[in-house]
Amino acid sequence: MPASKKASSRQSTRRRGADLGRALITGASAGIGAELAREFARHGHPLTLVARRKEALAALAAELTREHGVDVKTIAQDLAAPGGPAAVVKAAQAGGETIGILVNNAGIVDTGPFVQAATERLLALVDLNVRAMTEMTSRLLPGMVERGAGRVLNVSSLSAFQPVPTMGTYAASKVFVLSLTEALSEELHGTGVSVTALCPGFTQTDMMDEIQAGSAAIRKLPQQMLSKPADVAALGYRALMAGQTVAVPGLPNQLTAAWAQVTPRWLTRAVAGFATRARG
Repeated sequence: MPASKKASSRQSTRRRGADLGRALITGASAGIGAELAREFARHGHPLTLVARRKEALAALAAELTREHGVDVKTIAQDLAAPGGPAAVVKAAQAGGETIGILVNNAGIVDTGPFVQAATERLLALVDLNVRAMTEMTSRLLPGMVERGAGRVLNVSSLSAFQPVPTMGTYAASKVFVLSLTEALSEELHGTGVSVTALCPGFTQTDMMDEIQAGSAAIRKLPQQMLSKPADVAALGYRALMAGQTVAVPGLPNQLTAAWAQVTPRWLTRAVAGFATRARG
C-alpha cells in the first residue's frame, strides 16, 4: 500500500476512534492500564485517566499528547475510598463532557493463606475490585444506553474461571467481574452498548511482582508463560471495539479457561489445591 494510502487509513481509524467519544480508564498509571491508555491514544480517543499516583498520570498524559496528539485529562483519586467513584464521575463529566467508553481496570491483589491476611486488606480489595467497578459502571452506563452508543471494558482475570488457593479473594472478585459482564452483555443486547470482559493470565506487571513475592509456586513459572501488557491491551481494545463479550489473551490461557469450564468443579478445585500444596 502506498505511503499516502497508509496515512489516510491511519487517519480514518483515528477519526472512527475519536467519534466513539472520550474513554475513561481507571488504574491507568502503570501495567495493563497504562498500555490500554496507549492503545486508545493510538486510535485517536480523547482520554480521561484515573489512578492514585498524580505524578505518574501526568507523565503518561504528557507522553500520549506528545506522541499521538490526543486530549488527555487526569484525575488523581483512590477509587476504594468512600465517595471515590462518585468524585471521579463528577470530575470526568464536568463542563458537560461525555464519557463514551469506560475501562474498569483498577484492581489490587492479595496473596497467601486467607487466615493470615489482614481483614482490612481483604476489604480494600473487595472495595476496589468489586464495589468501585460496579459503581463506576452503574453511574456511567445509563447515559450510554440513553445515547444508544457506548462500550465498557472490565478487566477480569484468567483466575475468574477457577478457584485459586492463596489468591482466593482476588480470584473471587474477578469471578464477580466476569459474571456481571456476561449478564450485562445480554441485558444490553440491541441497545448500541456492549460490555467486554478481558481475562488475562499472568502478565509482566507490578502486580505480577507482588504475586510472585507472595507465592513460591508462581515464582517458579517460566518467563515465557507471562504475557506482555502491550499485547494484552491490544487484544482487549480489539475485543471491545468488536463487541466481544469475553476475551482471553494467549492460546495457553484460552486452553486453561476452556479446561476449567468443562471439568467438574471438584476436580478443578482439587488440582488447584494440590498444585498449591505441592509447590507452595
